[in-house]
Amino acid sequence: MNIKELDKKYVLPTYARADVEFVSGDNARLVDSEGKKYIDFASGIAVVSVGHANKRVNNAICKQLSNLTHTSNLYYIAPQARVAKKIVEASGYDMKCFFANSGAEANEGAIKIARKFGERDGEIKRYKVITLQHSFHGRTITTVKATGQEKMHNYFGPYPDGFVYADNIEHVASLVDDHTCAVMLELVQGEGGVEPLDKVAVQKLAKFLKSKSVLLMIDEVQTGVYRTGKFLASNYYEIEPDVVTLAKGLGGGVPIGVVMTTLKELFSAGDHGSTFGGNFLSTTAACEVMDILSEMDENRELQKGIDYFDSELEKFYAAHKDIFTSKVGIGMMCGLRVRDADTLNKIVSNAREEGAIVLKAGRDTLRLLPALTITKEEVDEGFESLNRAVSSL
Repeated sequence: MNIKELDKKYVLPTYARADVEFVSGDNARLVDSEGKKYIDFASGIAVVSVGHANKRVNNAICKQLSNLTHTSNLYYIAPQARVAKKIVEASGYDMKCFFANSGAEANEGAIKIARKFGERDGEIKRYKVITLQHSFHGRTITTVKATGQEKMHNYFGPYPDGFVYADNIEHVASLVDDHTCAVMLELVQGEGGVEPLDKVAVQKLAKFLKSKSVLLMIDEVQTGVYRTGKFLASNYYEIEPDVVTLAKGLGGGVPIGVVMTTLKELFSAGDHGSTFGGNFLSTTAACEVMDILSEMDENRELQKGIDYFDSELEKFYAAHKDIFTSKVGIGMMCGLRVRDADTLNKIVSNAREEGAIVLKAGRDTLRLLPALTITKEEVDEGFESLNRAVSSL
């Protein structure tokens, strides 16, 4: 059997897979099993932050694997402690970290922090968590319910109680009551359409929540680790959250999740845990990713790359305003609104045929999430392919 036949026979059909099998990559380039080459403007859905087959990350992983891969969190793990320091210092917040394996697990940890916080203080048990319509926080039973998209709630109930959905950022404050323990937000909604929240509204809400002793939890699973140009989108919005979650780009392709919080003594031994979370493999990879991206940030290479990609995206958008209605996003988390869903599907398919990998977000947004290490040459090639894809509509 070939790979496609094996997949069809043995793998559950939870993904609408494109008819392509990638076999190798180099930074923002991919090669499929037929030898066809592509420019990757998706980076594994914002995961391969420092590019495919990054030599520094690979060397660090290989060196670590020759010693230890895993011992469990019952013992000290040196790269875990080191990367926690790097993350906290890069954030600029006075926090501690818990390590998991994914964004959904990080958000589960955040919700557990909120619930313990809400039960610990005061006579009334506070358990409600407010999220936004069109949000996306994961695919576990709890994070699906935290996700404010009704279509995500089909089939899998009954769900945990206590999740409330605000129509928009301005609506959140009116939903806060005596039972509210936290508000969880994506500052740029990824699956919801690459939609940045209004900065002033977010800052106003942050002050209001602090006055009410309600936690502000920011889901930075997609926006974190320099995706918006700052280490955290929270830094860009100039707020100080109580809880932040990270995943995707932190491991450079190795699964990892982090929940970090200012409530540094809230959890006690046994309150939370993970067998694999923060093991030698994942945190070694994350240490190297953090070093690479912090160096790029310090020498302005990161911002130069963002500026160049944005300028080329602006040219592409301006040349095709008959198809695209607006340009959205922040940093290397970009989107173009498309006139209708059918056209969007054709663009994604055509782009792949022309050698560019792009994504959809929501019903009407073309989503671009390139590696943060993408070169000018790769950017140029990618937009050449996209121009051909759109011109052939």
